[in-house]
Amino acid sequence: MRVLVATDAWEPQINGVVRTLQQVRALAVPLGMETRFVTPDEFPTLPMPGYPEIRLALARASALAERIAAFRPDVVHVATEGPIGFAARRASLQSNTPLTTSYHTRFPEYLRARAPVPVALSYAMLRRFHGAADAVLVSTASLEADLRARGFRNLMPWSRGVDLRLYRPRIASTVDWPRPIFLNVGRVAVEKNLEAFLALDLPGTKVVIGDGPQRAALESRYPGVVFLGARTGQELADLYAQADVFVFPSVTDTFGVVILEALASGLPVAAYPVMGPKDILAGTGAGVLSEDLRAAALECLTIPREACLDLAARYSWEASIQQFRDTLAHAAETHAARQAEAA
Repeated sequence: MRVLVATDAWEPQINGVVRTLQQVRALAVPLGMETRFVTPDEFPTLPMPGYPEIRLALARASALAERIAAFRPDVVHVATEGPIGFAARRASLQSNTPLTTSYHTRFPEYLRARAPVPVALSYAMLRRFHGAADAVLVSTASLEADLRARGFRNLMPWSRGVDLRLYRPRIASTVDWPRPIFLNVGRVAVEKNLEAFLALDLPGTKVVIGDGPQRAALESRYPGVVFLGARTGQELADLYAQADVFVFPSVTDTFGVVILEALASGLPVAAYPVMGPKDILAGTGAGVLSEDLRAAALECLTIPREACLDLAARYSWEASIQQFRDTLAHAAETHAARQAEAA
């Protein structure tokens, strides 16, 4: 199966969307897919207002149409609702190519955190965008239920995974920070609700790994917190393993791949009982979900890491990308059947 993946989120960005798409690229051939990624690297870009670390591509539908015609995909998959995503959506509809999309990010909530834009208006735009797809891939049951209630249709599951060879529990301590060590990994941006973690009265050391527009302000406001900036690969995995508890204060994420990375590192997770954390952690004994994030973080200190490792073992990238492939194949078949019926 030939799949053209159109995405506005790509390297060197560090986030769950990029990590997921990197796994699609890495596992495509073993799982029977030939892929062509269309990314911002192929276009002139401009900095995103308010978030200059993210570059927005100046992509036109005609440019995507040329790439679709040259590659002749069985399915076009639009991963993001940005300029490339809009251009790919339009080009695939014009060429009558099967189209799937992903709902990775709760942009209405993200936008509302930065500007007085009504959430209902943003969802109306997104409902129209995704409404053209033969399948809309969503990562959790909570997200599916939320979008279905908002009028989205053709929703299909696509879970996530973790690299159990990279993320592993601590063998020996290599840092001299006072313990316990409470860790957060992710973008340092307003939508991540990071201050809910930083302001907690906790023993030991708080550590933040990641970068973003709020970093300078938060470093100044919380001088006792260790800010390490963005880290990747083995260095990131080693830092995960040095922590004792992972604290996930976000209330807007749709999944939270970092939760799986923490669990695979033997870290129990403290989080609010919201979409994403509750889909992964509820009833597992590998974390604590509570509106009292401080109490949840302290209670996590009593959780054995074996419970975390057992839960992480349920998630693999191979299973995730196979689910992606099967959903796209089903969407292509549905598209063909609908076209034949119309003819």
